[in-house]
Amino acid sequence: MHGLAASLDEARAVASALDEHPAGARVAICPPATLIYRMAEMLAGSGVAVGGQDCRPEREGAFTGCLSAEMLADAGATMVILGHSERRRYYSETSAEVAAKVEAALRAGLEPIVCVGETADERDVGREREVVLGQVAQSLPDALAGRAFSVAYEPVWAIGSGRTPSIQEIELVHGEIRAALCARWGEADGEAPILYGGSVNGGNAAAILAAREVGGALVGGASLTATQFLPIIRAA
Repeated sequence: MHGLAASLDEARAVASALDEHPAGARVAICPPATLIYRMAEMLAGSGVAVGGQDCRPEREGAFTGCLSAEMLADAGATMVILGHSERRRYYSETSAEVAAKVEAALRAGLEPIVCVGETADERDVGREREVVLGQVAQSLPDALAGRAFSVAYEPVWAIGSGRTPSIQEIELVHGEIRAALCARWGEADGEAPILYGGSVNGGNAAAILAAREVGGALVGGASLTATQFLPIIRAA
């Protein structure tokens, strides 16, 4: 829940910098819903995609204050983040609900970024593998076979805390996720990018992005300004 009209200038600065010196990675910004249409229009033709932060599973209905995947697509979004830890925590979203939203995103032609991750309490008692792989199994519907999507591993305890797992810990979890994807869909569909999210910044991005099975980053606070975001992009 960050971003007013002035934030469009930051997105424009990111796109301009990438137009001048193209990045070696795909780049997307997922702003609040109030900015999606304006940002999508402004960034049309640039190397920066625009996405939403959530959607309802239904196409339409009596869900005041909510947005359908079709509404996001109509506003110019091409991607959507689903199952973010804050949605799971503050809105009690289950993995089954996340899976329904993923199917809605596919229905509307959006590329889903599906988030999974354990809390500090779950990690402290050694349940991180059980929790993460359970979320992977239950949040990713069969409809993803042959479709473009990403999985984002975001240890909840690392988000906004300034703490990050060690590179070895990140590689271990990402390796487990990769094995689960390949076991379910085979080598082809099992190669979806696995992003890391949780206190990624310009100082640690290069090491994280160089880790085995890390296919990108889901960036939070450090994506709010071009000055902070561009060094992460350049590290890819």
